[in-house]
Amino acid sequence: MRDAIRFWTSQRMASATDPSGRAARPRGLTALRKRPSAATGASGEFFDGMKSVGVLFTTDKDMKAHYCTASVVRSAGRNLLLTAGHCVGNRAAFVPLYDHTKPAGDQPYGVWPVKEWFRDAQYASDKSRNSDLDFAFASLADNDGRNVEDVVGANALVRTPGFANQATVIGYPRVDHNPQDRAFRCAGVRTTALPAYYQMQIDCAGMWGGVSGGPWFSSLDPSGDTGQIIGNVGGFMQGGPDVSTKDPLYNRITYSPLYGDRFFQLYDDAQNAVHNDHGAYRPPPLPYSMGKAATWKHAVAMTAGYYTGGSAGGTRHMDLIVRWDDGEVTLYQGADGNDPTHPFAAEYQLARRKSIWTNAVSLTSVNAGGRTDGLVVRWNDGEMTQYTTVDDKGFHAEKQLAPQKTPAWKNDARLLVAGRFTPGGHRDDLLVVWKDGHISVFSDLAANGLTKQRQIVPKNTTWTYAGQLSTGSFTGDTTDDLLVRWTDGEATVYPDLTGKSLPGEIRIRPRNSEWKDATVVAAGAFTANTAANDILVRWTDGHVSLFTGADAKGLHDEVQLVPVG
Repeated sequence: MRDAIRFWTSQRMASATDPSGRAARPRGLTALRKRPSAATGASGEFFDGMKSVGVLFTTDKDMKAHYCTASVVRSAGRNLLLTAGHCVGNRAAFVPLYDHTKPAGDQPYGVWPVKEWFRDAQYASDKSRNSDLDFAFASLADNDGRNVEDVVGANALVRTPGFANQATVIGYPRVDHNPQDRAFRCAGVRTTALPAYYQMQIDCAGMWGGVSGGPWFSSLDPSGDTGQIIGNVGGFMQGGPDVSTKDPLYNRITYSPLYGDRFFQLYDDAQNAVHNDHGAYRPPPLPYSMGKAATWKHAVAMTAGYYTGGSAGGTRHMDLIVRWDDGEVTLYQGADGNDPTHPFAAEYQLARRKSIWTNAVSLTSVNAGGRTDGLVVRWNDGEMTQYTTVDDKGFHAEKQLAPQKTPAWKNDARLLVAGRFTPGGHRDDLLVVWKDGHISVFSDLAANGLTKQRQIVPKNTTWTYAGQLSTGSFTGDTTDDLLVRWTDGEATVYPDLTGKSLPGEIRIRPRNSEWKDATVVAAGAFTANTAANDILVRWTDGHVSLFTGADAKGLHDEVQLVPVG
């Protein structure tokens, strides 16, 4: 111990470098299309640190000083440390609440040499699924007869509840991006799944190399010195995307393995000071994935509804129907709504490629009071049809609303969407924007078909610039709200729409916003809040976002369902 203290002078501690090692891009890398904003990412901050978190030093490999971050965790021996699997190294020492201005002998909470490392025998520092095992424990030697937990406290380890969490992530970045050599944190950030891996990720600027092994806290104790840990910086290619250090993503996208059975087996081994090989790693079942952006570039229409037995307040949430540009139609079955990063549980093909659905121009969900929803379709030959019900087996009970070659529906209709525009009625009123800008509402399709039409907006030039329509419940009023994405990037909501007039608008995105690229838009109830106030967007580049809990104040949390690339 004295040798370690004599070796680690303040000059040697200040020579920090980072053993990066990222070499490949993960499948489904969630590289966002824009810089962090209130909706898509966060920026961390430097702070004074916490007693139970510190840095790892090693005298090997050209003195790669504080090459990783680690935290003290509860153990029977009161001497256990948690970090990443790729941080295991010979002749290492832990410095809690590291103070770069002081030599080793004057560190506020001492220097603690590593006695023994414990890492899963199947861990692989690469792009394989075995990177899910990027965690490790170390037992520490005592310091003048004291154990580290007695000096700085210890953190509790809990199973990661799922892919979607709120977390505070702490680490010590390398000195070239941290000249004051201080602790750094991303506080209260949302975690999402890393597709195809048993790992989660955050988008928070400032997580430079050196934060590997840093704890992900789900909560902190009142003292602020300890908390509950649900993850650590690590995973795919040592915890981050394989991009240049000059790429903004390098310090923004950060990964962590999830803590499941395999993690707690290693935790038990470390507490008992044994080394077991628990056999081949069998990854836990992963949630349903919606696929890749290259596929979603071909989605040309979407509508949400209760097609497969879900219902508001029920165990599952809205389903999504997607028409693709090759004529295929698929149904995404709603999940339980508890994980906004995975709102769908399964996919069903309703129509094959090159089917008659290549001729469908518009589609929208309707419900005339039945247990499940149906669909209204406008075809390119001017025909209008209604399917009374739709389920995972297809379309049922088709009836014709307008015959083929109906001039108005073939040549003049631009956009249409169904909704509940009559108080106390069903969601089977149809709003249509015509090519000359006037707007009509057809009330109660179940009883009237397309015979009862009322013009609510006269001919104009403004509405010729409407690009996408959807309906939802963003304001909590008695009838549905109309969501409009305009071609200039503005997005507006018309609350509590009736079949008599158009209410005043609420702007939720300004002109020339990124919503110029919102190619296909659908609103629905996809999350734990059963109101239809979630907005799903397919962007021009094919990635898909879900904005949860939109309201009169605008858009809030954005969750990326289909990543870029």
